[in-house]
Amino acid sequence: MKSTKVAARYAKALLELAIENKKVDSVAGDMHFLLQTNNETKDFELLISSPIIQADKKISVFKMIFEQFEDITLSFLELLTNNGREAYLPVIAVEFEAQVKAYKGIVPITLVSAIPLEASTKEAILAKVRGSVKGTLEVTEEIDPSIIGGFMVKMGDTRIDASVSSQLNKLKQRLTR
Repeated sequence: MKSTKVAARYAKALLELAIENKKVDSVAGDMHFLLQTNNETKDFELLISSPIIQADKKISVFKMIFEQFEDITLSFLELLTNNGREAYLPVIAVEFEAQVKAYKGIVPITLVSAIPLEASTKEAILAKVRGSVKGTLEVTEEIDPSIIGGFMVKMGDTRIDASVSSQLNKLKQRLTR
């Protein structure tokens, strides 16, 4: 819980700075690359989480690895490292991406179905969702055979479950009472 609060605060500060300097897209690209580097390179993950490596050494490594980054992003990495918060970088990057999407009015949703949906069916579902959401939808499709049929829409904390497996579970609960 604490790490998400810390991440949200740092991500918000970075976003405000990026907005002020009109560099939201390039800083978002930097944070995406940083997250990708963390996910793909175990050594980077070890570097940022190591209490043994001094802050100035970490900062020099960051400047070498991320020399193409915006000055804002490099200064942010330096600030985090000097404050001993570099281990939160992956969580901050994820939170930053979420805040950038919110700032741009992009609403990420996941559409889950048992089999790939036909274009007309998918568009009908998305039309209903668009009616209740302000912003642009960013749709991710997932195939999950365990839902048997129907679909589920996941949007933040909201979940619309129109799956056959859900209906069968509800029926089972009513019959076994």
